[in-house]
Amino acid sequence: MLYWAVMFFIIAIIAAVLGFGGIAAAASQIAQLLFFVFIVLFVLSLIYYVVVGRGPPPPPV
Repeated sequence: MLYWAVMFFIIAIIAAVLGFGGIAAAASQIAQLLFFVFIVLFVLSLIYYVVVGRGPPPPPV
């Protein structure tokens, strides 16, 4: 997901340099949305890992 956010950011920069303001604005908003969704999912996964943690290792055979 972070990959897509970076790709939309690059598209927004290229569109802005070429003078396509509407496309640049849309691409930057999509990149910003994807970045914040990535951050939220990352924080939730960290919290889940801290709360649940790893289980005990399986017994040796």
